Amino acid sequence: MNFAFRVEPLAFHWLNATAVRRAQRALIQSKTYAFDRNVGIQKEISKKRQDVLLGGGAERIAAQHKKGKLTARERIDLLLDDGSFTEYDAFVEHDCTNFAMDKCKIPCDSVVTGRGTIHGRTVFLFSQDFTVFGGTLSMAHARKICKVMDQALVVGAPVIGLNDSGGARIQEGVASLAGYAEIFQRNVNASGVVPQISLLLGPCAGGAVYSPALTDFVFMVNDTSHLFVTGPDVIKQVTNESVISEDLGGARTHTTISGVAHNAFDNDVDALLNLREFMSYLPSNNREAAPIRECHDPVDRMVPFLDSVVPFDPTTPYNILDVIRVSRFCPISNCPCALSLIDKTYKFNRPSWMSVSSLKSCPTTPKTS
Repeated sequence: MNFAFRVEPLAFHWLNATAVRRAQRALIQSKTYAFDRNVGIQKEISKKRQDVLLGGGAERIAAQHKKGKLTARERIDLLLDDGSFTEYDAFVEHDCTNFAMDKCKIPCDSVVTGRGTIHGRTVFLFSQDFTVFGGTLSMAHARKICKVMDQALVVGAPVIGLNDSGGARIQEGVASLAGYAEIFQRNVNASGVVPQISLLLGPCAGGAVYSPALTDFVFMVNDTSHLFVTGPDVIKQVTNESVISEDLGGARTHTTISGVAHNAFDNDVDALLNLREFMSYLPSNNREAAPIRECHDPVDRMVPFLDSVVPFDPTTPYNILDVIRVSRFCPISNCPCALSLIDKTYKFNRPSWMSVSSLKSCPTTPKTS
């Protein structure tokens, strides 16, 4: 009895130690599994990030560059201050299942959205990616744009749209059109509250034309931007009239005839750099004053050119822009205003004048601002 009594605790301790070892092994295995699972998730996220950055793929990006156009992300990098961009909803994908669209999903869904700074001032923007489904608008695409527009209203910051879209995504049908309706409503809500700027950097057809027309400023790129409700092929079928895209809705048409666009630039880089400059003249919202730049130009500086800018004959026309340009250039040699441009006091001053609406293609037409 005594012997049995003494053996029982030994057996109990042996069983207890075995259970502990099993528990330890199970814990190690679970930790190893969790570690492997986390590594797998991190690799999956990294792969998705690479897919997001690649957009529609290397071939489509090369085709975009071949047309002389930048990609959606390259445009953002050029427009915003270095390292200031914070992206929203990078992994969003469309939820359409019609026409086998559930088998064709690309992260970011044809639009890059987020916020950043220009000259240190906060802006919200979206950049449509033509390499993904032609930049067409899905309901997920519309939600992303609406999100940054809502945030801009809350914060009181400008909204910039870099448009490059083929219009509504036909596979989503009415859902895509409903997405446009949500964007239009926000265009109306933001009107007069925060600046809204549209920069058209490619074709904008169908539903994609209405939102830019509702914004405050519209800029285009020569030979690249096209803005029309229906393209030349549809017009040919309906009216039997042949018309090219440039005449139907190109930059020249909208800056000189329709008046929809305020200005046109030579290429994407020129347009984006000018937009950076343009933003320095705008207030962030309707409660803030426009930025004020310190002026180093002496108030008593002599400008002889002003004595002759207005003709003696009251019936003779003159260009008022000559008065504005005199701060940067004076046609009279040895004029103090011309000398001031090379004086070291002014060499760091950038021009304080930027024409918003320059009708470049119609030199006989008086320029407006």
